[in-house]
Amino acid sequence: MLRLSATSLCLRCLRVPVLPLHVRQCGTARPVENQQTVDTLYDLAVDIQKVRKLKGWVLHQHPAYAKEVAHLLRDMGAPGSVIANILVVHPEAVLCNPEEMAAQRELWTSVCPNKRELVNIIEKFPASFFTSASHHDNQRNNIAYFYSLNLNKRIITKLMASAPQSFSRPMEQNQVMVDTLQLSYKELGGEKNNMKIWLQKLLSQNPFVLLKSPDVLRQNLVFLKVRGFTTAELLHLLSKLRGFVTELNPDSMNQTLLYSQEMMGCSESQLREIVLKCPGLLYYPKHILADRFKGLMSAGISMSQIMDTPTVLELTTQIVNYRILKLRAHGYDVKTGSLNVLNGTKKDFEQSYDKLKLRVQRPLFNPVAPLKTDD
Repeated sequence: MLRLSATSLCLRCLRVPVLPLHVRQCGTARPVENQQTVDTLYDLAVDIQKVRKLKGWVLHQHPAYAKEVAHLLRDMGAPGSVIANILVVHPEAVLCNPEEMAAQRELWTSVCPNKRELVNIIEKFPASFFTSASHHDNQRNNIAYFYSLNLNKRIITKLMASAPQSFSRPMEQNQVMVDTLQLSYKELGGEKNNMKIWLQKLLSQNPFVLLKSPDVLRQNLVFLKVRGFTTAELLHLLSKLRGFVTELNPDSMNQTLLYSQEMMGCSESQLREIVLKCPGLLYYPKHILADRFKGLMSAGISMSQIMDTPTVLELTTQIVNYRILKLRAHGYDVKTGSLNVLNGTKKDFEQSYDKLKLRVQRPLFNPVAPLKTDD
């Protein structure tokens, strides 16, 4: 009986249909990676896990040109570490076909012939270089237009790298904004001989100004003129604000000015002088200014000190407190001293701080002078 039961069981097992090995039990199949792309990236020492985490979709695309991208960059003098870094930050580069890459290389070398400089730019702005071929005509037209303005090649390269949207759109749109900037410069009394330098500086400091509306620029200048700023002062603000005036609007500036005047208890003319010293004051929203005023006054700084050195409002409360503590450690009291020592970039502050330390640590005697000895 036992033998028959075992035989019967085996016969039943033979009738059970066997599932093919390639059939997955999970209902949704995961997309398959392009193994050739993955292998090439591994060979290039690219952090595949980071790519999978941030932009894993790229690894599933067909066709892909990872080897071609590496060859292009290597031919331009890029070392392996730079190639790997570019492909980690912007793995979409492997989706540009060789014809597009060749066209981009030709385009960029026309304004930046130095290969080493170009590789540095690509490492910082890979998305600007590895772009669609559909924009090539607009890019060429914009390059030709900015050449016609006699702009420096470095400025054009910076525009292409940091604000690629302005080069991807029709040249006529950029021309409208540049014409508006030049006309505003002339109307505000700017000298014609200096206009090219002024425009280069403005575009270099804020490349995105080209993407703003010319109407907004006009409205903001009218508003500031109504507030009592002279044409010379408006030109100063337009230059100092680095084009940020196109990112503002009359309502936001009005709120900021009213709040600042209320906090400082100053007159209209005093407020204009403060804004001219610190044009960025126009840019900060009310809640940010409130936090910075509160932080400064909590540190014992008076309102009259702030009015004398309004640029201290450009610093965050955290930075101000950190700098005050460092200065206090060497005996400098910001309550009675000048606030100028707080100002500037990190490098500016460190230089001022080092000078202060030298003054404090300077010996009271002359170490070179001979010591007096008893006869």
